[in-house]
Amino acid sequence: MSSLAVSEFWEEFKKQYPDAGDKYLAWSFGGTADQADQLSALVIAGKKTATASLYQLYRWTNEPIPKVGDYNIILDGHQSPICVIRTTKIDVIPFADVTAEHAKLEGEGDLSLDYWREVHWEFFSEEAEAANHHFFETDLIVCETFELLWAAK
Repeated sequence: MSSLAVSEFWEEFKKQYPDAGDKYLAWSFGGTADQADQLSALVIAGKKTATASLYQLYRWTNEPIPKVGDYNIILDGHQSPICVIRTTKIDVIPFADVTAEHAKLEGEGDLSLDYWREVHWEFFSEEAEAANHHFFETDLIVCETFELLWAAK
């Protein structure tokens, strides 16, 4: 990712949202370029308004947990900026307690909780394993809801 491309993207965004300030994170969904492309396309299409992440990952990477009002530049599979989202809600709950409503808001697959659990179990298990941790249904998940504010033309 070119930090210049991201900062220029942010400056373009601020022309419509001048009160946004200068604090944002730039990141992509998923663990592969294909996932980043697929999931960011769902955001642009208005079908994906939520995401989930492994709580422990923030501790392992020394990153702050998302909070309401955060701005994020979403990157595609080529690490190019494509849109800006703002966090509207955060819930930190055990994996086993993630709701069908949250699964639906994530906009993936058939929108069911069963689908969500299947793909996220695999994803979170791989992330945990990379950190020498075993993933359990009791592990905390950061469930984040967001709104799409602006997309690249």
